[in-house]
Order: sequence, then C-alpha cells, then structure tokens
Amino acid sequence: MSTSQVDEFKLTITPLKPVAIPSEETILTSARHLLEESTSWKQGKTYYKNVKTYHRPKGPGDGAPWHCRVSEHAADEATFDGMWAKLGTNKAVNEKEFIPEIKEVRKVKELSPTASIWTIYYTFTPPVAPRVFTVLQVVHLDEATPKTGYKVPLHRIIVSIPIDLSSPEDADLAKLERHGVRGRYVSVERLVELDNGKTEWRMATSSTPGGSIPSFIVESTMAGKIAQDVPHFMKWLHALPT
Repeated sequence: MSTSQVDEFKLTITPLKPVAIPSEETILTSARHLLEESTSWKQGKTYYKNVKTYHRPKGPGDGAPWHCRVSEHAADEATFDGMWAKLGTNKAVNEKEFIPEIKEVRKVKELSPTASIWTIYYTFTPPVAPRVFTVLQVVHLDEATPKTGYKVPLHRIIVSIPIDLSSPEDADLAKLERHGVRGRYVSVERLVELDNGKTEWRMATSSTPGGSIPSFIVESTMAGKIAQDVPHFMKWLHALPT
C-alpha cells in the first residue's frame, strides 16, 4: 500500500473484503488518529457515575455518527493487566460472557497472531430480528521499553473493522456466518495506564444495525448502550475465579 493510500485509509462502517484489508500498521495509524480526535468530541451524559460519553455527527466518508465512552478504574477495581488479559485476547469470546445479546461467536480466519476475523451473532427481544456482525479484530501489543529515564504510560489498542465475505473466493469463510440481518460496526478501544495508577478505558464506535430500524432510534440509545458494557464487564471480571 502506497503512502497516499495509508493517508487515505479511514475507519468507517463500510465493510472491507478480506483481499482489501490494509496492513496492521495502517489500521493502527488510523485508530490512533481517531482516538486523539475523540478527545475533542462533544460531551454527553455520564452514566454509572464513572462512564462519560461523547459524540460527533457523521462527517465526510462516514457511514454513521460516532460515539465514545471513557471511564477510569482504580487498581482495586481492575488492574491494567487484568483488563487487557480479557479485552486483548479472544475479545469476541469474552464479550459473549458479559454482553447478554451475544449468543454465538466464531473465529472465521486468523490472519496473524494479532489479527483475526470473527463473526458475532446477536439476538434481541422480538420483533427485532437477530443480527450478524463480521469483523476483523486487530490488537496492538507494543511491549517496547523506553530508553529514556522517563516513564511512558502503557497503552494497548484493539480495532474492529467490518468485513464483507460475499465474494465467491470467500464462500468457505461465509459458511461460518449465522443467518441474520447483517449489521456493521467499527470500533477502537484503548487502555492507558495513567500517572495516578488508574487505568483509562476509552472506546469509540460507529455502527448500523441494518434492517429497518430507524436511525434516529439507534442514535438516541447509543450512549447508554455503550456505557452499560463497562459495568457488565466489571461484574463479569470480578466473578472470575482467582
């Protein structure tokens, strides 16, 4: 991929065919840009006393508006390493354990030790039909030690990008997808070890559930929906055997 193509790559809900997936570094560069941009988005409601939400309207090239949540967690609630162990490894499998709507996850293809395609099957209260989201998940595992004498905050990134398996050459992979309305989402999550010993968990996402659900209904509930994943995750994490 050329330098101009790297500069042009943008995270959106437009799905990529496997043959068109850019390099992991290209994906991470775009993810870092989005995370920094999210620090200036308009603040919305705060949920559960600790989960702040932000948003920005749909811009050029976006398929939907963007939403963000940010929470900070003291070490006695959850450590940086403890959170990363469950978010950075088999993320889709673990999400099934604390997100009630996820009923099934399947690994479609492993592209590298840090990039895999997953298909995720959601069910909802009728009359909303089941949804299928197929995504590439890329995790950033930078373990570099700074050569200066200054402490550099530890950070880890997970990027999820919608994938389209409809091409004939991907027919075998598509067989792993469950039947359901095809939804799409793109997201970037980052864990940062703060100077005060807490861990910041930031997540930015843009999505569409597909089907005939009016977009204004989806957008009006997004902030609360993404915020509730934080207490759901913490409750599940604390219940795990030590």
